[in-house]
Amino acid sequence: MHFVIMGCGRVGASLARSLERLGHEVAVIDQDEDAFRRLGPEFTGRRVPGVGFDRDALMEAGIEDAYAFAAVSSGDNSNILAARVARETFGVEHVVARIYDPDRAEVYQRLGIPTVATVRWTADQVLRRLLPQGHAPELTDASGRLVLAEIAVSPSWIGRRLTEVEEVAQVRVAYLTRLGEGALPSADTVYQEGDLLHLVIPRERLHDVERILDDPPPVRE
Repeated sequence: MHFVIMGCGRVGASLARSLERLGHEVAVIDQDEDAFRRLGPEFTGRRVPGVGFDRDALMEAGIEDAYAFAAVSSGDNSNILAARVARETFGVEHVVARIYDPDRAEVYQRLGIPTVATVRWTADQVLRRLLPQGHAPELTDASGRLVLAEIAVSPSWIGRRLTEVEEVAQVRVAYLTRLGEGALPSADTVYQEGDLLHLVIPRERLHDVERILDDPPPVRE
């Protein structure tokens, strides 16, 4: 798969190297050509000098073939603009934008702009959000039978209570990450756009749970 990253700072460079190690094609956009030195000599992906929301720069980076786009530069406005261009102009479905101001991030999220990462996030967490079916076991019990995993949930679940997620998928929601902050759900907590769910799941049911939550929820009677 092909990934486009805007911003070659610490997070962007780490994300690019991680994706390439996983066997993916990567293009990195940055205004400062010196920033590409952070990628190291082993990086074989594209280095595109330019602005991440500029059409020509995005085209040179292969945005038309991109599976996902990450805007992780140091500027909130640039990140959100680039994310919107990737999503709305080029139709990239998987988009992550890092926003430094959590209040501003919440406003963008409520407007439906694909902002799911804040300054508190690490490159690893952005990577989890970009990869398909972003589950990654984080912790197992002593027997290895149970895993704590981050599972991608279909947008069609937005507005549904997390208790319904538990009932339908037969899992337990350990906690959720919302706007970069961990939170314990209550009985009334609903799934919002950009939420990351961390679920306790029997190891052998990981793929079943992924499939269930990738589909729309059951129709309410």
